[in-house]
Amino acid sequence: MAHSSGGRHPYPRSARVNQILREVISDELLRISDVDEQIGLLTVTGVETTPDMRQAMVYFDSLSSEARVALEERRAQIQAAVNAQTRLKRTPKLSFMADPAVASGTAVEDIIRRQHHDDQ
Repeated sequence: MAHSSGGRHPYPRSARVNQILREVISDELLRISDVDEQIGLLTVTGVETTPDMRQAMVYFDSLSSEARVALEERRAQIQAAVNAQTRLKRTPKLSFMADPAVASGTAVEDIIRRQHHDDQ
């Protein structure tokens, strides 16, 4: 019996889940930002779930201590939105942190800027 590839997806389930979580969390943060201006300044750069889907790290372009506190205070609300808008068996516990790739990129840009300034 031949297997049909019609139902297959071009990338792994975890990548699809991460993208869905990123979209749902971004939308929920946009709604929350009307009430909490600390959250309005945040951009979700990515989400990474553990293989068992029990936990998810949500990465932001930057994350001040005030914004981190605001996210922690609204974690249940954000997780409830994830639960309501996804078909996951369980809602992963969300954790929040600044995206290390963004921080590295900013550091590299600063070095290049300084080098360019020194060359002139």
